Amino acid sequence: MKKFDAIVIGTGQAGTPLVKKLSEQGKTVLIVEKGTVGGTCVNSGCTPTKTYLASARRMWDIANAQNLGVDISASAQANLKKIKTRKDDIVKASVKNIRESFEHAKNVTFLAGEAKFVSNFEVEINEELFSAEHIFINVGARATVPKQFQNVDFLTNESILDLTELPSHLIIIGASYIGLEFGQMFARFGSKVTIIEKSAQIISREDKETSDAIREFMEADGVKFVMEAQHIETSQQSGVIEVIYESDAKKHKIHGSHLLLAIGRTPNSDTLNLLATEIKSNEKGYIDVDDFCQTIVPNIFAMGDCNGKGAFTHTAYNDHQIVFEYLFEKKSRKISDRIMTYGLFTDPPLGRAGLTKKQAVEQGFSVLEGKRLMSEVSRAVEKGEANGFMQVLIDEKTDKILGAAVLGVGGDEIITSILNVMAADMPYTLIRDTMVLHPTVSELIPTLLETPKKV
Repeated sequence: MKKFDAIVIGTGQAGTPLVKKLSEQGKTVLIVEKGTVGGTCVNSGCTPTKTYLASARRMWDIANAQNLGVDISASAQANLKKIKTRKDDIVKASVKNIRESFEHAKNVTFLAGEAKFVSNFEVEINEELFSAEHIFINVGARATVPKQFQNVDFLTNESILDLTELPSHLIIIGASYIGLEFGQMFARFGSKVTIIEKSAQIISREDKETSDAIREFMEADGVKFVMEAQHIETSQQSGVIEVIYESDAKKHKIHGSHLLLAIGRTPNSDTLNLLATEIKSNEKGYIDVDDFCQTIVPNIFAMGDCNGKGAFTHTAYNDHQIVFEYLFEKKSRKISDRIMTYGLFTDPPLGRAGLTKKQAVEQGFSVLEGKRLMSEVSRAVEKGEANGFMQVLIDEKTDKILGAAVLGVGGDEIITSILNVMAADMPYTLIRDTMVLHPTVSELIPTLLETPKKV
């Protein structure tokens, strides 16, 4: 039995920075990874997809250049092999930096292998046993693959990044973040794209006005949507994938060259043999944790996607900050204190902070809304990117901001300025009365806050 002060299972965006901080505290740390170092974000999430989105954006720039008075005689073609090579180089550089950070850190041992619990504080890796006083689980999640789709050659958010030839017709099942981002980028690359969704609107967690606006500009990019599709089934013959679904009490068929499943995510907690421990998880496999990411077993923590408290890189990173403060500082950070924020990285992107309008109304708030269409924002019009809108929701009783959405050019960056005011627990008038830079997109936020209207 080899003993360490801490064992960190997984090298994602919570585990990796925590290793460094534990090392700086003089702790001996074992970090184990069964896959590629860096976790989802680096290998099959943020880094590769945003690299692809940058290439897709260049395709859009060329296609719309004439609208800005720029004549381009030759047509553009997406070279997926080169796009993939660029992505691979960026990912490899990030992985290399993470590996080197482990090598250079004091008292840190990296081990490639799959960790399985044999008791609360003992794990088996590569047929060896290891123990530690503290264990940190950061195993992430994977694409959900229902049984009815396992009879065909399907793609996930990981395997689609291995393609070197463009799909002639990419069928995507699921109209949320992953499905929409891949759908738009491959439509811009030149593929025919059909997105099939069982709900009545895309991104069902969003307000309908937001979903409708996103659908509108994606349809302008050539993406076709099939909504309220029920009883979806698949088959494959001679390389052609057939998707059968019911809609309006009728059966419909679609044929495509490739099928991407973007239905949801499943936590990787089922790889850990948790039955050998007292650690509890819910019916979906998410590990139960308290406000400090601690499981029911003291000194065993679960961070990132596997704890079900947020499915984003920034929530995972914040998890490690919460855990570190709990162990070594003043225990001031808690999961329940953070304001949910996230982005949809279509083009234009959506930046979201706090509550949606529907959530605010359902929770009983008296809501004021300030809203401005991007088509009314001079800088957006000048840039030729006038899709979307900006929206801020206010609690009429306290003047505090309940939530905000910036769907449009720069929305993923602009939302942080609103989030900061929310985190500071200051009234919306702080932004309304602040002089801001002109000419920018964000300068219209104070303007829309001048005359908020009752929802």
